[in-house]
Amino acid sequence: MKKLIFSFLLSVACSFGALAQIQTPAASPEQTLTQSVGLSSVTVQYSRPAMRGRTIFGDLVPLDKLWRTGANKNTLVTFESDATVGGSPLKAGTYALYTVPSKDEWTVYFYTDTENWGLPKPWDENKIAAVYNVKAQSLDTSVESFTITIDKVTDSGAHLTLSWENMSVAIPFGFDTGSAVMQTIERTMNGPAAGDYYQAAVYFLNADKDINKAKTWIDKAIAMSEKPAYWYYRQKALIYAKSGDKKGAIAAAERSMELAQAAGNQDYVAMNKKSLAEWTK
Repeated sequence: MKKLIFSFLLSVACSFGALAQIQTPAASPEQTLTQSVGLSSVTVQYSRPAMRGRTIFGDLVPLDKLWRTGANKNTLVTFESDATVGGSPLKAGTYALYTVPSKDEWTVYFYTDTENWGLPKPWDENKIAAVYNVKAQSLDTSVESFTITIDKVTDSGAHLTLSWENMSVAIPFGFDTGSAVMQTIERTMNGPAAGDYYQAAVYFLNADKDINKAKTWIDKAIAMSEKPAYWYYRQKALIYAKSGDKKGAIAAAERSMELAQAAGNQDYVAMNKKSLAEWTK
């Protein structure tokens, strides 16, 4: 009898286990979209509830009340660079998107706390990074699933557009593309920086390319650095050793070891000691 009861319970448990593995489509499927804007980008992650014959604004989504602006977890908007929203500054980063829909105008909030399922409890005014009021537009055709798009893309900005049922709002945002372009122009016109010479030198060392060019570039990297780091001198020592300049390699290794010792990096101290023991035989 006990065996029968145990077998029955085991059968029931297995049935529940099997049911737990059944997968069904999400009621509000997730979507992620990324749009390049000038030299930067914006990414939106959100869930898309559907109308399914329901009245949305004024019923499922009450008017004049805070709305999560989507379904499930927060709708997230990530700005790769510092931006502006409706002319107001907004630091680069990820924000939760909340809105207060009304018949004629929506209030849009970019909120710094992104770890909420639904609305934050409590709502904290200090976590509002930017707020924007935007006129609502009536649509001629019905939008079945809540939709976020990035429209009217230019070199310096675009519109984050929210559409559902028969209503739409467009939130303008922008990046200071002009300044970003000027920075790249100035960097290019000023020639390579110390880090560029360093990277090129290390690449030539490791790829067995022209070691004399590597020597020239590592010397330029060190000369252009206000306070060359111990890893710069470490690579100089390796490059000089590979070129056959043992005296230069020893001097660079000694300098690297001295700086590494001051910085408390014993790994570099040990590496330089090992190299010096080899090169001074």
